[in-house]
Amino acid sequence: MIDKRISATVLLIGVLATAVSGAPAPALADEETPAEPPKVELVLDVSGSMRASDIDGRSRISVAQQAFNEVVDALPAETQLGIRVLGATYRGKDKKQGCQDTQQIVPVGPVDRTRAKAAVATLRPTGFTPVGLALREAAHDLGTGTTARRIVLITDGEDTCAPPDPCDVARELAAQGTKLVVDTLGLAPDEKVRRQLLCIAGATGGTYTAAQSADELTGRIKQLVDRAKDTYTAAPTVVAGRSGCDGAPLLSPGVYGDREGFSEHRWYRVPVPAGQELRASVSVALDRAVNPDYGVLLRATTTDGRELVRGVDAGSGRTDVVSAGLRWSAHEDRADPDHTDDADATDGPDATDGPNPTDDPDDATAAGAATTMVCLVVSNAFAPRPGTQGTPGMPVELTVDVVASSPAPTAPDLGRGWVLLLLLTVVGLVAGLVTGLLTRWWVTTWRNN
Repeated sequence: MIDKRISATVLLIGVLATAVSGAPAPALADEETPAEPPKVELVLDVSGSMRASDIDGRSRISVAQQAFNEVVDALPAETQLGIRVLGATYRGKDKKQGCQDTQQIVPVGPVDRTRAKAAVATLRPTGFTPVGLALREAAHDLGTGTTARRIVLITDGEDTCAPPDPCDVARELAAQGTKLVVDTLGLAPDEKVRRQLLCIAGATGGTYTAAQSADELTGRIKQLVDRAKDTYTAAPTVVAGRSGCDGAPLLSPGVYGDREGFSEHRWYRVPVPAGQELRASVSVALDRAVNPDYGVLLRATTTDGRELVRGVDAGSGRTDVVSAGLRWSAHEDRADPDHTDDADATDGPDATDGPNPTDDPDDATAAGAATTMVCLVVSNAFAPRPGTQGTPGMPVELTVDVVASSPAPTAPDLGRGWVLLLLLTVVGLVAGLVTGLLTRWWVTTWRNN
């Protein structure tokens, strides 16, 4: 019964911790419905290779059309959907002209199911495969917003029109902070196609799937479209770390996105009021080929460079670290000269678009308490493989929180420890004495008999 209660308690704590960490602030009842609807655009390859009949004995285009029809019928009411095609209209051999062949056949918005299915039904495999251009145009179709948007790319071949290279386009879109996720679906068991689609998905935080049957394709598209509402959360605030703490962006609690080059160090600042605890974590996405030995390091320092603490994986000996975290508490009674007053902590021109923690009149800093300006340093030991581009930098996601300080576990009470030791000693002596007397009595009795 006790084990069950403990398990239930641990489970409840885990659920509560997940809920708290996943939301920056308690949601009000009228805020449960997002201000913007989820937006998804399906990008379908209609190039000549889609005529091949190797999926359940049917052509690739017919399988894709069936999947699109089923997805449109099952589309969640709140999701806005658009459809873009590539290689669908130009039948000639002029590559320059054929590589401009991409059109949006259904605009992003509430879906007219009859119109959408009719538009897809008329598609016939025709031309080239300008994947890179289609991705760039799809990003324009989805527009801008405060939340992440998704592109689902369905293709059976690699881009035949580069430049622009589709992988470079994906990195370009991610580097612009467009809050865009690209999921890719491959319809042909080709290694070059697989590598290209993996690169596109990895650059934007999306997924890659090889669909070898009509059911697999339909099921996966439905899952990705449905995921748009499940992952409908505010995207990280885009910041640009500096090469030193002086002038680095000032961060309040929140989630931030940045780009970091190979073997680079990027600096950020976080004001931590006395009695508060800084909690920070960072992860770097492997969106391109790198050498097998790599690592990520997160450190907290004072503004003059003195290290306060470093990430939990530092010194572990691991060579495959892509994320790290740290905790550091500010105590009112510490002898730390690196304190700031209100004017220094607010430091308006360097602040990010997010709220500044020192803008709150109820904040400890605004009330006059001492505040430590902590510098967060994100470093990486990644090295590119030959031929790998270094720009734009690798995606970095940094999470920052400042909470009430948690006291460190105290050492055992020595007074009670000595009492326990003395008690055990006495019990041991008594037990040994009794055991000795009983043994002697038993031996004496046995000999006499």
